Amino acid sequence: MKVHPIFASCYKGLIVSCQALEDEPLHGSIFMAAMARAAHQGGAVGIRANTPGDIHAIHLAVKLPVVGLYKQAIPGFAPYITPTLDAAVQIAHAGADIIAVDATLRPHPRHLSGADLIQAVKIATGKPVLADVDTLEAGLAAVAAGADAVSTTLSGYTDRSPQLESPDFELVAHLAARLEVPTLAEGRYTRPDEVIRAMDLGAYAAVVGGAITRPREITQRFCSAIEQHFFAGV
Repeated sequence: MKVHPIFASCYKGLIVSCQALEDEPLHGSIFMAAMARAAHQGGAVGIRANTPGDIHAIHLAVKLPVVGLYKQAIPGFAPYITPTLDAAVQIAHAGADIIAVDATLRPHPRHLSGADLIQAVKIATGKPVLADVDTLEAGLAAVAAGADAVSTTLSGYTDRSPQLESPDFELVAHLAARLEVPTLAEGRYTRPDEVIRAMDLGAYAAVVGGAITRPREITQRFCSAIEQHFFAGV
């Protein structure tokens, strides 16, 4: 397996995604940096973060590899995880050690494909690229284009992928068996046993976000379970 040096310390480890949307109480770089410190103290081997501001703050707060992305909604296009070269350059300058991009086979802005974007990012930033994919086909194309690692981030969020409430373990297994670069398990992981199962299937590392760093979602999950158990049909 070809492993970029920045990923070496992540083997069989947990990368914690520290992100908060604008309507969430913990939105803001100061809060995300604190989340990153907490994750570091808990044993995380890396941090995944969104926007140049959050990435810069986290880069200063912890001495861990930072997987950077920049979510941007661009009219007429579905990809929003670092969908353009300009977005990638901004987060590279902010301190991202790894650049995460949407590497699905959907059309990207400025007439780019996922493969075109991967190649452009590597040339412009000199940083390793993590390809967020939804299918095995997209993962194979991303590695052929030069991606240094592939993550199952987008499985369940595109029309081409199965719509699952649980993690896509099948995709993890297929990618790990076929790719010569690390496969990261990401997407709807909420329990430690799920992460261990993904690693048993070949995942090099796992990324967990909402189950750790988004208290509103965690609270909603508990409250929903209580309501369904005691008040369903009332």
